Amino acid sequence: MKKQFAIIGLGRFGSSISKELYHMGHEVFAIDIDEKKVNAVKDYATSTYVGNGTDEALLTNIGIRNFDHVIVAIGDDIQASILTTLHVKDFDVPNVWVKAQNDYHHKVLEKIGADRIFHPEKEMGSRIAAYLTSDTVLDYIDLSADYSIIEMLATKKIGGKTLISLDPRKNYSCTIIAIKKQGKVDVTPDPSDPIKVGDILILIGDKRDLRRFREGEL
Repeated sequence: MKKQFAIIGLGRFGSSISKELYHMGHEVFAIDIDEKKVNAVKDYATSTYVGNGTDEALLTNIGIRNFDHVIVAIGDDIQASILTTLHVKDFDVPNVWVKAQNDYHHKVLEKIGADRIFHPEKEMGSRIAAYLTSDTVLDYIDLSADYSIIEMLATKKIGGKTLISLDPRKNYSCTIIAIKKQGKVDVTPDPSDPIKVGDILILIGDKRDLRRFREGEL
């Protein structure tokens, strides 16, 4: 399902997320005060805007309250990050995710209501993009520019099906390499055993095929 994202701050972290989300087929609105940074992501965003995220009038004019998610990825300016987060929260955006510079910054963001806080030195933009776009993805590991491994929860739609009936290789060109059940990993699951809701499927494949599997089986 296509979602709408606004990314405020287009350093390495923000531009990485913008590119990943755009390649996933989502609508991405990219904002930065630096025109050069904005121009650098024009090919990886639905629309772009040069402006200051701390400006409430700007946020009003671009309709920030209409976005599903807003990612505040402002770089070294902690004050600007905090003010932007406060303003976006005031617009009742349902999901406000923010990049933190350090533990102090993290604590302040928690207190003002950030819905999730990132430490980019610990998390890759592509992994975060996967979390943003799916409630069932638990982990995401890049193997190359095109191939990844994901862990995802089995939903009610998958529950009761078998690997034989799902046939992910034939239908989605990706492979279930293991299933986690009650904390135990089965690398040779019986293809005729039914999958239970809450089992964790570990899949490998092209990013586009993995996305098709998630969208087709959720």
